[in-house]
Amino acid sequence: MLDIKFIRENKDVIKAGAVKKHVEIDLDALIALDDKRRSLMASLEGKRSEQNNFSDKIAKESDAGSREAMIAEMKTFKEGMQSEEEELKAVMKEWQLLMLQVPNIPDMSVPDGDDDKDNQEVKKWGELPTFDFTPKSHIDIMIALDMVDFERGAKVSGFRGYFLKNDGAMLSFAIWQYALEFFSSRGLSPMIVPSLVRRETFLGTGYLPQGEDDLYKTQDGDYLAGTAEVATMGYYSDEVLSKEQLPIKHVSFSPCFRREAGSHSKDVKGLIRVHEFYKVEQVILCEASHEESVKMHEELNRNTEEFIESLGIPYHTVANCGGDLGLGQVKKYDIELWVPLENTYREIASTSYFHDFQTRRLNTRYKDDDGKLRYVHSLNSTAAPTPRILVSLIENYQQADGSVLIPEVLQKYFGKSKIG
Repeated sequence: MLDIKFIRENKDVIKAGAVKKHVEIDLDALIALDDKRRSLMASLEGKRSEQNNFSDKIAKESDAGSREAMIAEMKTFKEGMQSEEEELKAVMKEWQLLMLQVPNIPDMSVPDGDDDKDNQEVKKWGELPTFDFTPKSHIDIMIALDMVDFERGAKVSGFRGYFLKNDGAMLSFAIWQYALEFFSSRGLSPMIVPSLVRRETFLGTGYLPQGEDDLYKTQDGDYLAGTAEVATMGYYSDEVLSKEQLPIKHVSFSPCFRREAGSHSKDVKGLIRVHEFYKVEQVILCEASHEESVKMHEELNRNTEEFIESLGIPYHTVANCGGDLGLGQVKKYDIELWVPLENTYREIASTSYFHDFQTRRLNTRYKDDDGKLRYVHSLNSTAAPTPRILVSLIENYQQADGSVLIPEVLQKYFGKSKIG
């Protein structure tokens, strides 16, 4: 959420940002509503002051008849105030809804574009594998090696269900253990965080109200998160941090859930797009400085790049265009891994920064050197998503005899150098 004072003073800049992000928002209607909100608040403040003065007069009036007349007059006055308070409540509800729809301003370096097809490659790493045999998909390889069971997954869990088993399960555990060691060594504090999260935290992180169709909702009104970022950010909601604590860096792990609304016909086979998965996620809270946010953004993205490089999987990094940014994101990188059987790169990780868009909603602040309370800046980045990362790992490391080599950095956690 942006500050209403900032919105009023930078209306044209925000309108241009909304156009770049392909977000429709009527800022003129919001400002007109804010004028009404301000007017009602000022009127009520004046009436409350008048009410206090009137109450003092009644207390001091000794004549019983005069007091009764003044009390009757006060009752009429209060009824008028209550009517105005109800009007303010209705205006505030509409105002808050519109405020939640105002997009953050994208950075000037964000390329123009409509969707992910317009994202711009900024880096490419690794040599694409060449095979002297006919390569197989991760689906065929994992089924042959008894690493996965999709049929029983669908029987038990429904569409996009799966069981990882034997070396498929063990490889996932190895990736989690290695990721925890790798990212902890870069100064990120580990946490296991809840997947079941209250609605307020989803509103705070910006996943609601726009992303509700992609979330699983419980009967109690809570939601299942699609990323550990949500709970990690909620951990500091309604708190005032000291500047000495910043930057706060976490590597968080949780099960994740997404309905994949609107993608029923996409990636229906295999482990690319599933409803239930696991993620190791990087989250940073830093001081309210654009320069610091940019620095931390590059640091987080480089952490994930180095993690992928240590696994020896070819990748490229793209800068997301305006049309492929979320409501709160100022800038985002996607890291995409090479998938041999598709002959293309597929997204494995996203790194974003938000300035104070999330923390203003979550009310996470710190006291600056001058004693002023400021909203911290927030950033996040995927560290290691499973099972999706298995797709590229298995397809890139497959051998002619149907076996799969294990990257050297995973071998001490996995216990062997080859599957099959």
